[in-house]
Amino acid sequence: MQMFRLSAIFVALLVLLTGCGGGDSSVGSSTRDGGGGVTDSEIIIGSHTDLSGPLALQGNTSIRGVRMRFEQANEAGGVHGRKIRFIVEDSSYQVPKAIQVANKLINRDKVFAMVAALGTPMNNAVMPRLFEKGIPNIFPLTGARSMVEPFMPLVFTAAGVYYLDTQAATRHFVRKSGASRVCVIYQDTDFGQEIFEGARDQLEALGMSLAAVSAHKPADSDFTTSVLRLRKAECELILMGAAHRDTILILEAAHKLGWDAPQWVGTEAAFVLAVAEISSGASEGFVASSSIPVFYADENNPPAVSDWLDRYLERFDEQPEYLTMAGYIFGDLVIEALERAGPDLSRASFVQALESINNYNSVFGQTYSFGPHDHTGASGTILSVVKDGRWRTMGETITY
Repeated sequence: MQMFRLSAIFVALLVLLTGCGGGDSSVGSSTRDGGGGVTDSEIIIGSHTDLSGPLALQGNTSIRGVRMRFEQANEAGGVHGRKIRFIVEDSSYQVPKAIQVANKLINRDKVFAMVAALGTPMNNAVMPRLFEKGIPNIFPLTGARSMVEPFMPLVFTAAGVYYLDTQAATRHFVRKSGASRVCVIYQDTDFGQEIFEGARDQLEALGMSLAAVSAHKPADSDFTTSVLRLRKAECELILMGAAHRDTILILEAAHKLGWDAPQWVGTEAAFVLAVAEISSGASEGFVASSSIPVFYADENNPPAVSDWLDRYLERFDEQPEYLTMAGYIFGDLVIEALERAGPDLSRASFVQALESINNYNSVFGQTYSFGPHDHTGASGTILSVVKDGRWRTMGETITY
């Protein structure tokens, strides 16, 4: 958390310097000079994400959704006559590599904006470099508080906040089930720490405390000891700060031990098809929160969703992940803002256009709103549960 505080202070200082008129770091700097990612014929948008590392599933599927929307816009003639050139670089989920590829996007490609950049530590490391150039960081793929606190004029989010999601889920399940023994198992990372703190702080507000805590490294593969510790503590509700890989391993370990008593609750980091499809059935009843649900192509869906799924399947011939759908929404929001900004495009007009979006309805049924002092589009989370190897929306939206 000390790293987060230092990063937040640095970001705040950069924003303060921006407000004092410091060169091209200004939100209002012109982008029509050929040096800000906009020409008469194109808009250059970048992303740094994991295409080959531990979160490559999330990185590749989210980028696929963004790219699909941008290519649709280009096929229709672009936005105000400009085509979008989307440049994606692989960070391999490593901070040094994220900095390296981000510097390339910023200084060589001269991107207009960064969209759907993946990873908490990667975004924290790259954002100061973006702000020095006045480049917006749009819809980063992380639910870290450092994306929303303190308020940053050049950052917009459209996903949940891990800490707030965990608080809401803890409050919801404690009240719903009456669980008195609440536990946490989490990655010993910035991401996992947010889940731990969210559960701990919410329980304190309810006059309760954690019954047990287990932390692990992201690369750990044997969770027998961790699960035995939680079972010994008689955990009834377990909040999980785990990505999809360690979520699968934890649930498999509990299943092999025959421990089916607790309610396991994860975040959108574990909201992938592979978790629901564990062949042993170890994930049956597992709950995850996300900003949108999964829609399966072979089921009865709303007409607009069916149309989108048909177009996606025609191109990729596979069931899309939740993050594919989220990426498409991110891309659509960017297109909406570019349209509103008009032909005389600048980063200032783009930011103002994003701030003007109110009650935007996505093709998947979610509503997003922004404002001059509110760049957080989502205000709650949807719960989904694994049933018969598929994600099923529980019909419950929990708000912050």
